[in-house]
Amino acid sequence: MKIKISERLDDLNSLLNEIKEASNEIGAVTIFVGAVRGVGKDGGKVLRLEYEAYEEAARETLEKIIEDLKVKYGIIDAIVEHKVGSAGVGEDTVYALVASKHREEGFKSIVELIERLKHEVPIWKKEVTDKGSQWVENP
Repeated sequence: MKIKISERLDDLNSLLNEIKEASNEIGAVTIFVGAVRGVGKDGGKVLRLEYEAYEEAARETLEKIIEDLKVKYGIIDAIVEHKVGSAGVGEDTVYALVASKHREEGFKSIVELIERLKHEVPIWKKEVTDKGSQWVENP
């Protein structure tokens, strides 16, 4: 398990290689990449997103989520990296990789991982557009 909250994400190919080394039982690696959209919730042109996190609590919460997914789906390992600071349109902001024996548990667990990350992990997003700025709540 690897969790990183930083102003800079690691190279995705490096993360893929890293997670594949976790076990010789891995038959699937499911990857989610979150990126900055160019149109904001207010319909304006996005200038940037600004992320803030309560890093210690975010790491602890992500560790718990990954442990839950290991129990629920039997995944082998997971890596989550989330950006903090400023991010421009098209820039990657989150990488989540799940290693599993089969694709089915990989797909189910990556969806749950991202949904829980958005709703449970103390990371906040401010959207700055040409119409203004607002803190964005996740649905």
